Order: sequence, then structure tokens, then C-alpha cells
Amino acid sequence: MPLDRRMLDELGIENVEQLFSDIPGEVRMEDLPLPKGKGEMDVVRHVQNMLSDNVTADTAPCFLGGGYYHHFIPAAVNTIISRSEFITSYTPYQAEISQGMLQSLFEYQSYIAELTAMDAVNSSNYDWSTALGEAATMCHRILPKKTFLVPEAMSWDKKSVLKNYVAGAKLNVVEYSYDPFTGELDLDSIREKMTDDVCGIYAEVPNLFGIIDSQAPKLKQEFPDVPLVVGVNPLSLALVKPPGEYGADIVIGEGQPLGLPMNVGGPSLGLFACRMEHVRKMPGRLIGLTKDQDGRRAFCMTLQTREQHIRRSKATSNICTNEALLAVAVSAYLGMTGSKGLRSLARINMKRTAELMERLADLEGFDAPVFSGAHFNEFVVKTPLRPEKLNKLLLRHGIIGGLPLQRHVPRLIDHMLLTATEMTSDEDMDRLVAAFREVGQ
Repeated sequence: MPLDRRMLDELGIENVEQLFSDIPGEVRMEDLPLPKGKGEMDVVRHVQNMLSDNVTADTAPCFLGGGYYHHFIPAAVNTIISRSEFITSYTPYQAEISQGMLQSLFEYQSYIAELTAMDAVNSSNYDWSTALGEAATMCHRILPKKTFLVPEAMSWDKKSVLKNYVAGAKLNVVEYSYDPFTGELDLDSIREKMTDDVCGIYAEVPNLFGIIDSQAPKLKQEFPDVPLVVGVNPLSLALVKPPGEYGADIVIGEGQPLGLPMNVGGPSLGLFACRMEHVRKMPGRLIGLTKDQDGRRAFCMTLQTREQHIRRSKATSNICTNEALLAVAVSAYLGMTGSKGLRSLARINMKRTAELMERLADLEGFDAPVFSGAHFNEFVVKTPLRPEKLNKLLLRHGIIGGLPLQRHVPRLIDHMLLTATEMTSDEDMDRLVAAFREVGQ
């Protein structure tokens, strides 16, 4: 008897169609408009032809940033995370058996704790946006009030995810302004929005405009009783003062600049750190160092405050996984780069950005930089035509342009965020300036 007939008999049905009998007829499709199947060789050739139409940062100068950046990734990073003990372990449910994975995550936590100058780091969140949502609800647990302050100058996707996260806790997200000259946060605006109902303040350093905000370190001094959340580009922490040194209660950020590819926007890695006094209110899980019964060094799960591990009423988050493999990649990257290498890389990013700003400063029709604050690796330029149209023209020149800002900050209609990293060459800058000059005429 054929295998398919035996399977149908075992299920007690006459044909495959009966497997779908519970699906209402009005939502079913009789015939899917699919082409006939092809052999493997033909499929590979077809897909390669499709992919050849893409313009990527590996094939064209890229000035697009705003959270994801084109950085060099040593080949050893992918070699390490491609090892079977890392790439297949995912979220180990008998975690202590996977000592190698736990050690890598412990090292990741240690690196991020040192970079941010914070006491405790969880073994990752999904991305910066979800880390922000978790930080807001954690602030509410620390200080049970109903208003969370965020900057007006913040990416729309973070705001969207944040509002989804706090809906259940019925928190109000209130925006404060930025200084129109420096691009830094406006302390007067925060003072105006500060009420007795505020449970936390969020600031970014560098901020959306790429500015290393000198006002953010003043927030804890001025509002000592309100939890302070600081969002960071971790690469910048090799040069600028870490948030832990100016009183941040929670530090979040995006781990992508530390050895992860842009990969069409994901997957990425959410950084999350806090002060020790708040550690039991932190979401996610922590890896700790201890000794086994024979006195040998051992790694273990220290805190697991997700609802799959403890009573739902006591859980700090309903996220039931993390980005363990990407955390291992960051650990490998930082281990290979070292503190001196990371500091040198951060300096190169600042230097490249300063050079690009200088080249654009006298370009007719363009105003760059728009803000006077100190920049890390990106800056805002005012353009003579809509940035979306400008980017299409740049693509004709084989250039990936910057990030249009109007969607993020509605009043910045003809403004674009340009980024430079260690991957931005002098030739890349020359091509951008030449293209801008041609467009501006």
C-alpha cells in the first residue's frame, strides 16, 4: 500500500482535502497562482538574478544611519558564532549544561557593564525599541506613577513600540523639546513637563541628530528622585562619559554597531543595564558566576524574571526569548577589538564625520550641519529639495543617501541625517559632494 494511502487510513480520512474541512469555504482559495516548480539550479540562478538588482552598503557608498550603521566586522566573529555549540543552542532550557554559552553571555554582560559603567546587564533584549518599552515599564515598577517623558527628537519606530508596551500599564508618553540651535535636549521643556506624576525620563546620547548631548548628564542632578533612562550608541562610549557615571538608573541601546551586520534592519540586539538596587525589577535573565559542588568555577542562571519561569503576576516581562547568538557575536567582537581598538574606532568615526561636515559646509543650497552641538558619527543637513527625492537621485549615482527626518520629527521637512563611519572613504565623500553639487544646480 502506498505511504500516502496508509497515512490517510491512519487518520481515518479519504483524501488530503478533508484535512482542511474545518476551514470555512469563503476564506479558502481553490487555486493558488503559483508557477510550476523548477530545479535547484534554476531556482538559484533566478534568485541570484533578483538579488543582483539590490544596492547594498557593500557595493555602494552608504551614508544611511539613524540606528543601524555600516561597520567593518572581522571574519572571526561569524566563524565563532557559526560553531554548532553556539548557533544551535538558542535558548537553553537546561542552561547549566551549556557552560560555553553561559560563559559567553556572562562575558557579554561584563563588557556592556564596563562600557556603560552600570552594575548589572541582562543577557539581551530584541532591539533598542523593545528595550525602551521594557525600560519604561521598569520605571513604573520603580516609581509607580503614570507619565514617561521622552524626547521629541526620537525615531518614530521607537515611539510606536514604546506606546504599545506601556498601553497595558496605562502610562502616558509625553514628549519634551530640543534646543533649535544646539540640537540638545531642552531642560526648560523638561521642567515644564515635569509633574508629580512622572515615573521616568528618557534621553539619548548621542541623540537622533548624532549630537553628544551635554544636557543629559544634568538630568539626574536636577531630578534626583525620578528614574533616568539613557539610550546609547555603545561605540560612542569608548570616548564619551558613560551614563553610569552621571547617575543613570537604566541604560539601553542597540548592539548592532558592535559586530553585527545591518541585514535589512534585523535581527539586532537590545542592550539593557541597570543599577544594582533595581536589578530585581529588570526584565530578562542574568547569567552569574559561582562554584559547583566540587569547588570549580561554574556559570548559572541567576535571575529569570520572565513569566515562563515564575508566576505571571511576579514576572517583569512577557518576552520569552532573547538574542543570545547576537550577544555572543558582540562578546566576540569586543574581545577581539579590545579597549584600545574600540577607542581608536570611535575616534575614526568622529573624524570621518567631521571631515564630511567640513566638505558640505560651503556647498551651495545645503546647510550643514544644522545644529552646533558636538557630533559623534552623524549630523543633520538641510537640503534644497525633499530628502526622499534627493535619495532617488543619489541612487542613480550609485550612492545610498541619508535618513529623511520628517517622519521622525514632523517639523524637519527638508532635513536629512547623514552618517560616516570607518567604512566611509575619501572617495565616497567626494562622490557624495559631487552628486550634491550636481543636484543643487
